[in-house]
Amino acid sequence: MRTTNRLRTTLGLALAGVTVTLFTSACSMQDAVCGGDEYPVLRVGSAGSACASDDEEPPKGYARYPEGKVPEHVDDKWDKYWQTRSIDENGKTIDLPEEND
Repeated sequence: MRTTNRLRTTLGLALAGVTVTLFTSACSMQDAVCGGDEYPVLRVGSAGSACASDDEEPPKGYARYPEGKVPEHVDDKWDKYWQTRSIDENGKTIDLPEEND
């Protein structure tokens, strides 16, 4: 009987450890740039972005990101890339001036 109780206790502790691991790793996942049914858009000529509905064109003053350079998660490679760049009215990538404090 004691062996059965020890086995249950060990299994219970193992399951609790797995549960804690799953919850803490889920909290550390990167946030999506936009929610479901939306896509990210870039402000033309300046810093800034927004999310547009999948069934709509970008709002005035915004454009779609160039293909292959679309940020998907906050602070991913392309999100960081576009923090110092934008596109001009012709769709050409431009560097943004550095901010002075």
